[in-house]
Amino acid sequence: MTSLTPARTRLALFALALGGFGIGTTEFVAMGLLPDMARDLVPALWEASPEEAIARAGWIVTAYAAGVVAGAPTIAAIAARYPRKTVLTVLAAAFTLGTVASALAPTFETVVAARFLAGLPHGAYFGIAALVAARLMGPGRRGQAVAFVLAGLTIANVVGVPAITFLGQQAGWRIAYMTVAGLFALSTAAILAFVPRAPGDPGATMGRELRAFGRPAVWFALLTGALGFGGFFAVYSYVSPLATEVTGATESLVPVALVVLGLGMTAGNFVGGRLADRGALRAVFQLFGVFVVALVVLIAGAGSVPGLLIGLFLVGGAAAALSPAIQTRLMDVAGDSQTMAAALNHSALNIGNALGAFLGGIVIAAGWGYLAPTWLGLVLCVPGVVCAALGWAATRGDGGASSADGRDVPDAQETAFSSSASR
Repeated sequence: MTSLTPARTRLALFALALGGFGIGTTEFVAMGLLPDMARDLVPALWEASPEEAIARAGWIVTAYAAGVVAGAPTIAAIAARYPRKTVLTVLAAAFTLGTVASALAPTFETVVAARFLAGLPHGAYFGIAALVAARLMGPGRRGQAVAFVLAGLTIANVVGVPAITFLGQQAGWRIAYMTVAGLFALSTAAILAFVPRAPGDPGATMGRELRAFGRPAVWFALLTGALGFGGFFAVYSYVSPLATEVTGATESLVPVALVVLGLGMTAGNFVGGRLADRGALRAVFQLFGVFVVALVVLIAGAGSVPGLLIGLFLVGGAAAALSPAIQTRLMDVAGDSQTMAAALNHSALNIGNALGAFLGGIVIAAGWGYLAPTWLGLVLCVPGVVCAALGWAATRGDGGASSADGRDVPDAQETAFSSSASR
């Protein structure tokens, strides 16, 4: 069978990663614009108490995360049987419309609703894009394919989020969101132009995809991801006070710290993809070990600027490396429910986002200091590793070729995809 040329393959992968870049930007840009959004959307509360207004504006972030958690399994189950290029195009267009709605919504309540709707396609996009990328890159490179799609998200933390945040601070948060909508419109066009036709699974049904939830190993992988990402987001959510209160630096260091964290995520993402191709479950255990070391380095070094930056780079790298490893593990243990498995990783990530930020706020409110969330991240590694071990036990000796060794499990449409991609 004729395969795509290397140049066409690179363009297709770029189109998929561009969508991830837009998603990473839209997901995290609100964190830097919350004061501006609070001032505009709840002006009376802002006049009475800026702190309470910013806390209320935080519901905008929560609404998007809730949309991701709700949308990933639902859309994945519905869309599994449809052509993957068509689904990706529709999802990218939905991101465009949802982001435009977020920018134009007139009240706080409608902005919250628009952000929930904008979050619905998130997990399904990454899941289906990962399956398409895996077929484009060929056997034995699933982890790297997942990492390539996720690279758009990690690079967004280095380039997209700081740039759009700056734009929003200068021109207004609504202009920032309209710019993000432009990124999604561009990714929609790129998918249409460069991604080859990719059939879905005509035998897929919602019931078959939902059977993934009947597999204990899937639940253990999701818990592993939620706890691991929870530890990371406990640190990420409180980088600003960590830098100013623990390190003793000025606020000007915070953007630098976030860029360093993003650089670590970008590097770690690709390392995690390569490790996952050698064995996803083994990579999960190895990377939790690296994550523990990184958190210890951050705890020990946070009192100085060099120590803080080195620690943040390592924490970002270790956490990001876990993502392709856990997503590949989910695909290993989900059987025929591949679309569902590929999407669920992002539900786990956003559960971890909410968990880490919530628990980090609790330990700070308890008076344990701004380094306490980093200690919390270290504590969350313990149940994370336990869940990974229970997942290994759940699949040990079940006869599945990929349950523990991380080898590729091609879905039923691989041959059809390969032939259609050449046309």
